[in-house]
Amino acid sequence: MNEIRIQSWNQLQDELYEDSWIAEIGRFRSRYAFRGLSDAGYRLETTLMRLGGAYDQLERHLLRNFKKYAHRSVVERDSLWHWLSVAQHYGLPTRLLDWTYSPLIALHFATANCERFDTDGVIWAVNYLKAHQRIPEVLRRKLNDEGANVFTVEMLSQTVRTFEELAELSHRDFVVFFEPPSIDDRIVNQFAFFSVMSRPASILDGWLENQPDLWRRIVIPADLKWEIRDKLDQANITERVLFPGLDGLSSWLKRHYSPRN
Repeated sequence: MNEIRIQSWNQLQDELYEDSWIAEIGRFRSRYAFRGLSDAGYRLETTLMRLGGAYDQLERHLLRNFKKYAHRSVVERDSLWHWLSVAQHYGLPTRLLDWTYSPLIALHFATANCERFDTDGVIWAVNYLKAHQRIPEVLRRKLNDEGANVFTVEMLSQTVRTFEELAELSHRDFVVFFEPPSIDDRIVNQFAFFSVMSRPASILDGWLENQPDLWRRIVIPADLKWEIRDKLDQANITERVLFPGLDGLSSWLKRHYSPRN
């Protein structure tokens, strides 16, 4: 069963940490990427897709001009994956999707928008370990050589240099999960990483429909959002922590003191 509609805070915790026990090492280590959305009806669309029009044709132009006008010191190395990570972080439309290793941080993003408290939210959970068993051999070999479960930008840069090379690795769509460099405290505090599809027009939830063993959707009823939000605040999962700085502080205070309507 890929979609679960929870009925309580306790059930939510059980579902978020489902399948986290790893018998081989005797530890609780989830292999899921989590993404929280304030509206359960939202798709796993990238910011590039939301541009509309011939967005897949605009991708290279957006990134080329970002590289042209951005200060060269913003990236550690001049590679596609370094530039793409920085561009996504600063709001450029890209084919990347944001994920987190933390189910509670995903839960924050599902409940941070007070204007959506009358709407069911959702947590997407995708097993990145299983997803990486379905990527092209050259990429699987790189993971195995490094003894890693998720790529770094350095690992991807050593294997795939361009979007064209990524698409040419397979005639079938595939998804890759990778960790960005620790550009600032937001990435670190949000326990963040990215997914990227092999083609810009491929939408992840469409691909997942044919991979039912990879994912789960945990639907959060609207009438539970206030309880969840208050308990996350008590656990210090807030904008003040996840977005260090005065903008995060202001967002937290605005939401924290908003009346319940």
